Amino acid sequence: MDISELTAYAEEQYHIEEQHKWADYPGFSVLADPVTGKWVALLIRQWDQQTGTERQRCDIKCGQQSLLESPSPWLGPPFRMKGRKWVGVCFDERTDPERVFQLFDRAVHSGEQRGYTIVLEQQPTDGAAYYTESPLFSQGTLYMEDSISEIPQRILDMMRLYEPGDGSLAQKCRNFYRQGRFMEDYTDDVPWLGEFNRYFPSYHDLNLRQLRGYFTWRTQLREGQYRPTALSFAYIYLYELLCGIGTADAADSLESLREFERRFLNAGYGDDGMRRNLRRWMLEFSILHDFPAETIRQLADPDILKRDNALFILKAPAEHTDEELFSALCVFAGEKLSQSPVVTKEGARGRALFAALWRTALTRYDGDLFSDCFGEFRLHPWQPLANALHWEEAPHPPSEFVLDPCRRYLCRGSVWEVERYESLRFDEARFQALLHEGDRAFRKYLKTGHTLRQKAGEAWAAPFAAAVIAAEQEALAEAARPKIKIDFSGLEKIRLDAGITRESLLTEEERAEETEPPLPAKTVSEAESGAADTLYGLDALHSAILRALVRGEAVRETIQKNHLMPAVVVDTINEALYDEIGDSVLSFDGAEIRMVEDYAEDLAEMLGG
Repeated sequence: MDISELTAYAEEQYHIEEQHKWADYPGFSVLADPVTGKWVALLIRQWDQQTGTERQRCDIKCGQQSLLESPSPWLGPPFRMKGRKWVGVCFDERTDPERVFQLFDRAVHSGEQRGYTIVLEQQPTDGAAYYTESPLFSQGTLYMEDSISEIPQRILDMMRLYEPGDGSLAQKCRNFYRQGRFMEDYTDDVPWLGEFNRYFPSYHDLNLRQLRGYFTWRTQLREGQYRPTALSFAYIYLYELLCGIGTADAADSLESLREFERRFLNAGYGDDGMRRNLRRWMLEFSILHDFPAETIRQLADPDILKRDNALFILKAPAEHTDEELFSALCVFAGEKLSQSPVVTKEGARGRALFAALWRTALTRYDGDLFSDCFGEFRLHPWQPLANALHWEEAPHPPSEFVLDPCRRYLCRGSVWEVERYESLRFDEARFQALLHEGDRAFRKYLKTGHTLRQKAGEAWAAPFAAAVIAAEQEALAEAARPKIKIDFSGLEKIRLDAGITRESLLTEEERAEETEPPLPAKTVSEAESGAADTLYGLDALHSAILRALVRGEAVRETIQKNHLMPAVVVDTINEALYDEIGDSVLSFDGAEIRMVEDYAEDLAEMLGG
């Protein structure tokens, strides 16, 4: 495992970006909670002079009890941080990514604040003593301006439903669900316009002013008045919809989520992060509640569908066109491939060369090139709505949904998994090496663009590019050869026209002779001997003429005596032998019928020497 996989996971799951805090120590960086600013992990990259490689390690704030749960050689005490909250991770080929991600999840959730505080505020009077703010309970704040008796009874009852429990995220979700159901139809009219930002915000994180302000904003929203508010208020409302709080059923919840996007986010409230979360949650919510396939696909991230479709095409390129295959390559190669002079100057020809490169490499590669580039299609843990407060009262029934050929979701025993190609497992360097070497070879072959230098480690791809070039050269040479195509469809008309012409040229004497059986040509040995066998569907006369020509004998007299036209005789024999020879064997220059020398030996052999 590489440390970049952890940073990618933190960004994708929690929108936590790597922070480089020390210019003098570029190998050190942190992953911190975006709300509290508390460190979740310290990342360490150091160059090992002895081995010439980079050592990658990190400290994660997940508690040292993790060392006892699943002992591993790559897991141990922290390297830089102090205290029992930190453990150290070494990144190498032994490191289990899923286990590291679980430790990181624990570190993120362990930093959440739990509990609440009730603070009494009493305004001072002239000459009178007054109480300062005094916390009654730990953490959280519930302000009371006059006395506890002025807090709405419904809110007090809601607060009594809270159970501290073990402080886990699951406990927080359960408390949110119970309190949300209890306050499902509550309305209020005490606006609050302050700022409030909290990671995984819940009712328990709000003080009295904020609680009443939230329920007032929700009341107005349910009446159709979408107004700007603190982002955490908006997130609480979205969590309610995901839990089915305040809606008739799952379909009503999904429609309310869409309405929120149209009327709140599209109005310019919220931010891009909230929109990304909402789009993700609508997809996961629709899968959890078994919506129709068409609805689910409409909610899926277009980029995910695009990448999955590209993987499907790259897996089976023979079933797709050159244009489809080239587009799939560009999905993972980026703009560099589409902007290559091989493509910009040669157009479809250039795209076809790259498509042929992938097909050739896939079939000739020593191993499984697709798997080496994109990993295996296998099951991975999937936690729907993991970055939201969501609770299901009953275990989820078995379920399965196929989003596309490269992504399948299934639930067994309330445990969800997704079968897909894991992007963190992609070997982009291998994939880019193939395309770079192909680009280099194609530019040289087509004499276009500036010459690229062959990079170290890309020589393995050179034979595939060379094979593509050789195949195109052969195809171009074949296309350049002259093609002889004989159209026999007009032959019958030629014969009829020749018969009419011959009839018009006959004298009365010759017409009289037509009524008598034609005399065989005396110059043809087969006719003189009375041979009646035929060749390749020819009649006896044309067969005799063919044999005479093969022996080098003259046939003019035979043709004249039998009132035949030389051109028609040539066409008749050529047509009969075309299926066998594939070309014309006789030619007529207007005076003599001649054998085509290239086929003289073949004909002699066919006629028995």
